[in-house]
Amino acid sequence: MLTIGLMHYLVVAAVLLCGGIFVMATKRNAIGILMGVELVLNSANVNLIAFDRYLCRAGIDGQILALFVIVLAAAEAAIAVAICVNFYRVLATIDVDRATKLQG
Repeated sequence: MLTIGLMHYLVVAAVLLCGGIFVMATKRNAIGILMGVELVLNSANVNLIAFDRYLCRAGIDGQILALFVIVLAAAEAAIAVAICVNFYRVLATIDVDRATKLQG
């Protein structure tokens, strides 16, 4: 029987982090970049919960921090969607390379 340890969670978090960074670096539209940011934040959540479970057995500090990261991700997503809608309304595209035309 295989038990899941801290290293397994760290590998999953590393895969999520690398995937999020790759998506942020390669996508050209704003929605794709936001998806990459969400992957990076989820990677941080996996790390917080894993370290709380395996290293800090006394409290729930990692879970509370993960809850704050989730609230931060929700606020970031709401603001980013509003920016994307405004960006699309002005330029009729969500291609981030054309963002230089929005300079005031």
